[in-house]
Amino acid sequence: MTERISIGQLYPNAVSPASTRRTPVQQPVTQSGSPTFQKLLQEQLVRFSHHAEVRLKERGIQLKPEQLDKLSTAIDKVAAKGAKDALMILGGNALIVNVPNRTVVTALDGNAMNEHVFTQIDSAIIIS
Repeated sequence: MTERISIGQLYPNAVSPASTRRTPVQQPVTQSGSPTFQKLLQEQLVRFSHHAEVRLKERGIQLKPEQLDKLSTAIDKVAAKGAKDALMILGGNALIVNVPNRTVVTALDGNAMNEHVFTQIDSAIIIS
């Protein structure tokens, strides 16, 4: 060992630190360059908040698979128009949906809708 070691330097041939620049994390993509199946599935699902689940159960509202399909299509329509929070009337029930998250926030049946004022929505759609 013929290299000099000066005070404060343990390893004379120390490696310089790597760049502190962070590289952005890339979303996984398939070989064809399209988004993964998981991402596509998440974009298509309609979710229900805990509050909405409680209201659906309390009020005896049950949504059939075909109604969920119609709801998903309606969310796509209002999202295309730039909606953020939408009132959706489906089969005599009202659903308030956070459009960007595709999440039903609350639900009302026909009796609860009577003379109810809906606030904090920017769009409405009647689903037949």
